[in-house]
This record gives sequence, C-alpha cells and structure tokens, in this order.
Amino acid sequence: MWRVRRELAVFKILGALACAGLGIYWWFEDDLRGVILAVPATVLLGAMALRDVIVPVRLSADESGITVVHGFAGKRHVPWDAIWDIKVDVRRRWGLRSQMLEIDTGDHLHIFSAHELGASPTEVAAALRRRGT
Repeated sequence: MWRVRRELAVFKILGALACAGLGIYWWFEDDLRGVILAVPATVLLGAMALRDVIVPVRLSADESGITVVHGFAGKRHVPWDAIWDIKVDVRRRWGLRSQMLEIDTGDHLHIFSAHELGASPTEVAAALRRRGT
C-alpha cells in the first residue's frame, strides 16, 4: 500500500491557510490584485489537501490485482492480467530529475509521482512486478 506522506498533506493545508490569510489581508487593504492572486491559490491548495485527506492511499496491491485512485477520489480495481506494462518514466529538466510510475492497462494510463506514493517509483515498480508474476 502506497500513500501520500502525511507531512505533505499538512504542508498543503498550511499553504492553503496562508493563502487564505493573505487574501483576507489584501481584501482589507483594498489590494484587488492580491486578492485575485490569493483566491485561486487557496482553492487549488485546498483541493489538493482535501484529496490527500480523503484518499491518502493512491495505490495498493493484493493477490487479485491493484487498486488505483481514479479521478478526484474514486477507486478502480485492476486485475493483474489486465495490466499491460509497469514502467518508470525518468526525465531531466533544468537540472532536476523526476520519476513517474506509469501503469498501463490498455484503456487507461495511471501515473503516480514519488510524492503520491510516498516512495521511489522505481522501488514501487519493482514491488509491483514481483507481486504480479
């Protein structure tokens, strides 16, 4: 079972509260540009934090297959024989290296970051490959 780290969800909640506080401050200071900046940031961080609280487990595996988060908070069970490929996409950009776990089921491509899994995508892919065989 791979889940979002609690610390990341807490940081998102604190970020949303900070943006909301700034928006309120700028509202009383009659700074319309600040309010226009703070409101979408508050909504976005709040929605991301809410998803982390509602559905912290993004990927789990058992004998019958895997269960992945689908959409905002839905879940989808995928049997092992329906999984076409499990791979890790590694990219380098601006001096940073990112890894994404890709699970291809033919109809859907489920993509997970290290932040969503709370572990290295390479380690998760290896564990899923061992489990699925």
